[in-house]
Amino acid sequence: MARVCVIGAGMGGLAAAARLARQGHHVTVYERAAACGGKLGTVRRDGFVFDTGPSLLTLPEVYRRLFADTGAPLERCVPLRPVEPACGYRFADGTHLAMPGDLRLVPGALDDALGEGAGAQWARLHAASGELWRLVGESVLRRPLGGPADLLRRSVRPRDLAAVAPWRTLRGTGRRYLRDPRLRMWLERYATYSGSDPRRAPGVLAVVPYVEQRYGTWYVPGGLRLLAEAVEQRCVELGVRFRYGCEIAAVETSGRGVTAVRLADGGTAAADVVVSGVDAAVLYGRLAADRRGRRPLSALARAQPSLAGFVLLLALRGRDPRTPHHRVLFPADYDAEFDAVFGAPARPAADPTVYISAPDDAALRPGDAHEAWFVLVNAPRHAPRGAAGGVDWTVPGLRESYAERILDVMAARGADVRRRLLWYETRTPFDLEHATASPGGAIYGTSSNGARAAFLRPANRSPVPGLFLVGGSAHPGGGLPLVALSAEIVAAQIGGA
Repeated sequence: MARVCVIGAGMGGLAAAARLARQGHHVTVYERAAACGGKLGTVRRDGFVFDTGPSLLTLPEVYRRLFADTGAPLERCVPLRPVEPACGYRFADGTHLAMPGDLRLVPGALDDALGEGAGAQWARLHAASGELWRLVGESVLRRPLGGPADLLRRSVRPRDLAAVAPWRTLRGTGRRYLRDPRLRMWLERYATYSGSDPRRAPGVLAVVPYVEQRYGTWYVPGGLRLLAEAVEQRCVELGVRFRYGCEIAAVETSGRGVTAVRLADGGTAAADVVVSGVDAAVLYGRLAADRRGRRPLSALARAQPSLAGFVLLLALRGRDPRTPHHRVLFPADYDAEFDAVFGAPARPAADPTVYISAPDDAALRPGDAHEAWFVLVNAPRHAPRGAAGGVDWTVPGLRESYAERILDVMAARGADVRRRLLWYETRTPFDLEHATASPGGAIYGTSSNGARAAFLRPANRSPVPGLFLVGGSAHPGGGLPLVALSAEIVAAQIGGA
């Protein structure tokens, strides 16, 4: 029975804590914030409630497995509601597409919105993506990945490697299967699920829309934060101790591996195992000053950080029951957006894609005559003035001027809310960095830009014995399902008492 210290009460840390406690270990979670959830945050003001992280849950079976493995079924603790349609899209030519959540309805909806034949194009892509999912879903995402050799060993047939096609980008995949430029844009937006540029991200990311459509998109009534609170409660039931408002200053090691964690207040806690849910760059660059961490730190230095996000929280008077739960407003020039956010120098995109989450949920508004909208645009990460690779989001007036720019873009694309606006708040990449210790506010740690990007992401088992990594900056990456899979991998590596 090991003494386990978990750093961070984000979803990866919570899932790891629950699994390890179920195995019989003594688990303590240290979180510098006052509550659990990490990037799965909440803002409350004047009766309005906003999820400030993920707005939808995909691949719910990952969390069903987590709850089943640690006690009672998920639905006994958290209700899930399918989102239908899954998403509404508005293209620059004015075309509107309501993408169904029901797979059987997708071809017809595409033909109706984009023209005859669009559904058949999608069907070809969906079939190819299903084959990709068969290859990577179990063998890559649910298992440790140490390097290209691991992938080659699992691709025992040449046709398997050809299907994965690590040399092909997501844009290349779109050109291979989709003739309609609007369908290509729909596919390319899934690169942003890993904070990446579709022109450089691997084509294997085509599994993301496949998974979304095969397993559905789901919402937790009352807000997705309730999912974090349910996992926290499961941890408590299993005997996990939580220390909130408690920051870890260092992971102490010896020649044999980890020995303790040192707290910011000067205290220490002995540990046989440390599971880190903080960003891998913070862990290896600041917390674990052990020479054995130089190799993953060097790999991180070669990887491109993921994009960040600029957020508007809009409190609106009036409610339209036809407002889609989830909506994407595309620009005319998608390349210009990625040139801006990943460029040198980086800059806020003048005409960005706009993502809007507006759940029809009475728990999130002060009355039926109001709506709460979460609005997100891709943005360069924060970098102090004079530093390369980002934008200084603390420059006076920048957040205000960019917020106004986004409201103008929304109005130009048919979502003008200025007359309904009671108030709004902003969240910049600097704010995310400050709240979650994510360097530069990069949402997913490192991007998937480049064929080797997945292998530059740190492994779940560190070179330091007893030190493990979960969360979006470690394998298999960011997003609610993947961080829970990282916890599943780590719990299997640590094993039972």
